[in-house]
Amino acid sequence: MEAVVDATDLEKVYGETVALSGASLSVAQGEVFALIGPNGAGKTTLVRALTGTVEPEGGTAAILGASPAAVDRDRLGVLPQEFSPPARLSARELLAYYAGLYEDPRDPADVLADVGLADAGDTWYENLSGGQQRRVCVGSALVNDPDLLFLDEPTTGIDPAGRRTVWRLIEDLAASGTTVVLTTHDMAEAEHLADRVGLLADGSLVAQGPPDDLVREYGGSSRLTVETTADPDAFADLEYPVERPARGRDRTPEAAVVVREIDPAAIGSVVDYLEARGIEYTGLSWAEPDLEDVYLALAEPAERERTARLEGERGDGAADESDLARTGETA
Repeated sequence: MEAVVDATDLEKVYGETVALSGASLSVAQGEVFALIGPNGAGKTTLVRALTGTVEPEGGTAAILGASPAAVDRDRLGVLPQEFSPPARLSARELLAYYAGLYEDPRDPADVLADVGLADAGDTWYENLSGGQQRRVCVGSALVNDPDLLFLDEPTTGIDPAGRRTVWRLIEDLAASGTTVVLTTHDMAEAEHLADRVGLLADGSLVAQGPPDDLVREYGGSSRLTVETTADPDAFADLEYPVERPARGRDRTPEAAVVVREIDPAAIGSVVDYLEARGIEYTGLSWAEPDLEDVYLALAEPAERERTARLEGERGDGAADESDLARTGETA
């Protein structure tokens, strides 16, 4: 079966900034593919290259069997990261306007219901909450009932209930055969929605696969976090590996140690160990590895290498923020 999205070795450079450096991916019909990665990693540039709004300097790309610039736009839905429709139109009027751009659009009322705004259709866009505005924007990408849907940070600013509505909508679209490519910083969103995830760092996809497979390969082991000021050396004879996490890693408090490779049934033995040695602690929490662990394991080293390279190229000891501004890679 021909891939709905097929990209090989895409390259894009803005001045001295490399936005894409050999990015490759393939997405099948009805698949939800999530792109994750740090700010400035190239996610938005990759979406733009795949939708025909940016021309890459190298590599090849095809969507729906055609080049991105030549694809039938009635079959394509795109929600950009930055989208500002006319503020003095109602939600219903906005969707009706975008529906009028296509030959056989969906009923705007049905789209409003899909995004959970059936009761807000007559409210001016500027009077909607930020989350409601974003859901109207999601709806604008659906009015043509696309075969392929690109969503760049679709749930930014949406409250948990509204986010669940969008998630269910994406799941229903995929179940009906729509192919969805989305970017997100929300690892729970990627883990919940995506059939496969691609982690983009420094302009290339450093890992791709089903979330569970990525977690098994890169996520590390289960961990028990012990909130304590005790030094890891105090756990020298514990039968499990113990470490003080690096600052900002593992979502742990600064005053904590992490016991690795432990399952829940063994937590009691750690408690006994602490009490027997008089080690004071204020809390215990056990967790399995997840997609955020994969992100931290793969993206952070790539970003450190990228930052070091940029600083070395400039010789000024600091990355130039204009690099990101030129690429549009703000998130």
